[in-house]
Amino acid sequence: MLNYKIIYKIIGTLLFIEAAMMSWCLCMSVYFGEDDSLSFVISIVTTILGGIGFKYAGRDTENSLGRREAYLLVTLTWLIFSLFGSLPFMISGYITNFTDAYFETISGFTTTGCSILDDVECLPHALLFWRTMTQWIGGLGIVFFTIAIIPSLVGGNVKVFSAEATGPIRAKMHPRLSTTAKWIWSIYFLLTIGCGLCYYLSGMGLFDCLNYAMTTTATGGFSTHNASTGYFHNPYIDYTAITFMFLSGTSFTLLYTSLFKGRIKQFFKNSEFRLYIILVLVGALSISIILVYDNNYHWADAIRVSLFQVTSFITTTGILNDDPAQWHHITWVILSICMFLGACSGSTSGGFKCIRTAMVLTILKNEIRRILHPRAVLPVKVNDNTIPYSAQVTLLAFLTAYMFLCLFTYFCMIVMGVDSTNSITIAISCASNVGPTLGLEIGPTMSWSILPDVVKWLLSALMLMGRLEIFSVIVLFTPAFWKDN
Repeated sequence: MLNYKIIYKIIGTLLFIEAAMMSWCLCMSVYFGEDDSLSFVISIVTTILGGIGFKYAGRDTENSLGRREAYLLVTLTWLIFSLFGSLPFMISGYITNFTDAYFETISGFTTTGCSILDDVECLPHALLFWRTMTQWIGGLGIVFFTIAIIPSLVGGNVKVFSAEATGPIRAKMHPRLSTTAKWIWSIYFLLTIGCGLCYYLSGMGLFDCLNYAMTTTATGGFSTHNASTGYFHNPYIDYTAITFMFLSGTSFTLLYTSLFKGRIKQFFKNSEFRLYIILVLVGALSISIILVYDNNYHWADAIRVSLFQVTSFITTTGILNDDPAQWHHITWVILSICMFLGACSGSTSGGFKCIRTAMVLTILKNEIRRILHPRAVLPVKVNDNTIPYSAQVTLLAFLTAYMFLCLFTYFCMIVMGVDSTNSITIAISCASNVGPTLGLEIGPTMSWSILPDVVKWLLSALMLMGRLEIFSVIVLFTPAFWKDN
């Protein structure tokens, strides 16, 4: 039987953390003297009361999680966090529709970055920072954040890590998962600080530095300006964003072993990282050539803009320094491939992940060899590690589920009147947690406000499933999950 009390207890504690996050925004609202202070006060009080209610419901229970409790906890945490996180938008009146407020919030926590706001610049500073805060916490995972700061709270933290982490391989830096979590969050924090400093030195204002640094390293994409980083028209800011998007799309475990342990050669020995670099360079070079000969860009601008957009799409960050909707349609195909594939596992990025792509390519190569040599034993190896057959089956099942969800969402949106190009790119964008879409009706620089409410709820579910890598959510809908044994 499921132990609901431990789930209630942990969610209650997490709501206290969310209230603390809102308190930072309240301080910012008071500092700037804007009209959203009361909305944050009410939101904080409501969230604390919700936390007390959950803590009371989970009283007198042991800190021990089974596998089923871990999967249910992770999914409920993201849903409930988004519910309470939507309160500041609703109470302040800047988003009056509950569907829109929930969509905006879950887009933040899942680091998707798609928005229903037509004019983000009309928001006060505190609400802008709240949007940024949702992405920064969601970048590495809400529950994973808890493991780092309160390791004793989650007794079954290895199971929670499996339910929330990204990628097929769960690499650990330390035998104790709580220590691993602290190292990963330390790297994440240092990347954020470094990114903010570089933005500041490039000429960005302090408030913008803080927001863009947090959303860049979270590979989220929420901006404080309607034109995203294109607002600044600054090549130094663009190259700063490219650098930190790329680093944030790299496995944090690889960053730890290469930089903190001094094993720089690990970067180039890692097959996933090599594929990641190749995809970025080939994609950027291809688009550069098209921009020069089709859109009459200068080579310097073409290289900078194409490298920026390819890095933004493959790391699923989604910030923009140009409007790809004005480019040749072949560039849309390249960016869609980047959007689907994603960056490295164990990073803040979404998508299919380069490690899975490397595994699929190896499996295909082996099958071609097997046609010529039917009796050959051809193991699937990634980074000199043999991938067991069970993991290969899981990989193909994940790819099937991923494509099925995209096609199902595409079909539903077509039925509801969304045009074909937007429908497929919106589906891939949400499943990969990218944010921008490619099309003319809803372009990369446009909001998603015109979508029907039913579609927004469908996409909210898809964003959550994309962030938790599908199976963590799908397993809740199987009869076996709810059986006592």
